[in-house]
Amino acid sequence: MQLLLDAIKQLALPSDAGRLFHGRGGLYPGCEHLNLDWYAPVLLLTSFKLLAETELQTLEQAVCQRLGVLQYPCNLVYQYRASYQTETRLLCGEVPEPHVVTENGCRFQVHLLRGQNHGLFLDMANGRAWVKAHAAQCKVLNLFAYTCGFSVAAIAGGADEVVNIDMSKGALAIGKQNHLLNNMPAGVRFLGHDIFKSWGKLKKLGPYQLLIADPPSNQKGSFVATKDYLRLLRRLPELLSPGAKVLLCLNAPELDRAFLQAQVAEAAPQLSLLYQLENPPVFADSNPERALKALVYCYEAC
Repeated sequence: MQLLLDAIKQLALPSDAGRLFHGRGGLYPGCEHLNLDWYAPVLLLTSFKLLAETELQTLEQAVCQRLGVLQYPCNLVYQYRASYQTETRLLCGEVPEPHVVTENGCRFQVHLLRGQNHGLFLDMANGRAWVKAHAAQCKVLNLFAYTCGFSVAAIAGGADEVVNIDMSKGALAIGKQNHLLNNMPAGVRFLGHDIFKSWGKLKKLGPYQLLIADPPSNQKGSFVATKDYLRLLRRLPELLSPGAKVLLCLNAPELDRAFLQAQVAEAAPQLSLLYQLENPPVFADSNPERALKALVYCYEAC
């Protein structure tokens, strides 16, 4: 834990939400179970091993001491994760309600005190920035939209229209709020449907010049990458305009980039790989293949 304590002593607070310490990347021996995230004005400490009360007290003291030096209030949330078990508690300070954070000029609502997913996946910041930079005058399809971060980025980047689809109506409701937070009341659709049962609807609303697929890697009843990515990829070409850009994402430590490339080659050979997006530097991993993979493809001739 000492390396995290050392990092806390040098802590700086950026204006945007982001990870501050990525122990899960394996580059900090002894801290592989620890992450520290910044969702202004709250720090979120996540541990994948149960921490003793004395350890928590030591970390809380270090955080509060550093924030005192920075003349910032000490708001600290702790979350313990083990498989599907989650324990979350407020160690000190408070969490605003609603809790709104910023990223790359956009605003997003987050929720740190319930569940493992907080409303904004921080490792995907470069993906949202890429969408914002490439969405101008595009009709965009956002598959597995969750709280519609990609959609907000697309509209901010000048997209003509965005179609969001996700099975979770609750997540889409937050997505609607995210658009309102950014004064984006028009040009966006929210479909609370199963993607695999909605091809006709999606095709009717298309074709699309930009498509994003950021599915869960292993979510029973929704999407399991090892069996469902092929099903997804087989249908994508019928939704796309010639020259369309496609962002395909995979966040499964056990599946490497070659897995996703092989899936595309088998199911959608009309897609040509252009490049892989870099992850934010703080998410550096001792084995890059375990980290988030975000590949940009082109449909037919670009």
